[in-house]
Amino acid sequence: MENKATIFDFQAEVGLTKQLGGLKTTEELVELCHIDQGKYVLDVGCGVGLTPCYLAKKYGCRVVGVDIRARMIDRAKERAKREGVEALVEFRVADAQDLPFDDDLFDAVICESVIAMVPDRQRAVNEYVRVTRRPGGYVGVLESTWLKTPPPAEMIEWVGQDLSGNAQLLSADGWTGLLKDAGLSDIVARTYPIDARNEAINTMKRYGLRNLPRVWARSLAMYIRNPASLVTIKRAGSAPKNLFEYFGYGIYVGQKMEGVPTRGAHPVARKCDIGPPDPPILGGTAALP
Repeated sequence: MENKATIFDFQAEVGLTKQLGGLKTTEELVELCHIDQGKYVLDVGCGVGLTPCYLAKKYGCRVVGVDIRARMIDRAKERAKREGVEALVEFRVADAQDLPFDDDLFDAVICESVIAMVPDRQRAVNEYVRVTRRPGGYVGVLESTWLKTPPPAEMIEWVGQDLSGNAQLLSADGWTGLLKDAGLSDIVARTYPIDARNEAINTMKRYGLRNLPRVWARSLAMYIRNPASLVTIKRAGSAPKNLFEYFGYGIYVGQKMEGVPTRGAHPVARKCDIGPPDPPILGGTAALP
């Protein structure tokens, strides 16, 4: 758990969060979830707010982003202000396993490179489905995936270091099973191998040359304050030579139809700062550990 805190605290501080596949995979997720200007979207585990701001800016849709780390939310709000999309996005601290929103609210719920690190993955997916409107809303997940199983022990150890101490990757069948067990239909699953060179290029494209100097400056400042932080990041990034034979990522999308059981709305309700033309009632801010 120490690695997890150090790595994600580092990312929050410098304003950089990891996502496999870059902007191309986000756009593919957007297409599969049928996100456009008229939609109301929830991004679970939004990190520093890159995807919500991108969606608001490109499509003009309203987006709520949640993350369990308050520092991530601070960075996301800063980004929204820089991007000029504050009227279309809202950010708040919340737990993926206990979303503070009422049932059947969002047109689409997306989650990028997060759910593998959630302690109870099925509970989290159930929550995504609960807050997605029916009939016809979409839940879309972009997640690290075992392309070949079973993975060697060193692969599992690396995932624990690089992603978080409790990360649990699944095969494509495993991720698809979570969506099916939550009641979703018409599930689409697409898996991709990782190209390290392309991942570096995708990161630059995703954040843009204008923003990267800010990230580098914050990284340097953090290293000056705490040199040990860089050692931890380097250790987590040292991958086995045959990693990409086993390790990839996938996009998994399902649709919520009539008849999906509802697991109960959040008991405390309030209105969200942004929402559809006639905003439904949302749940209160989650009290997190």
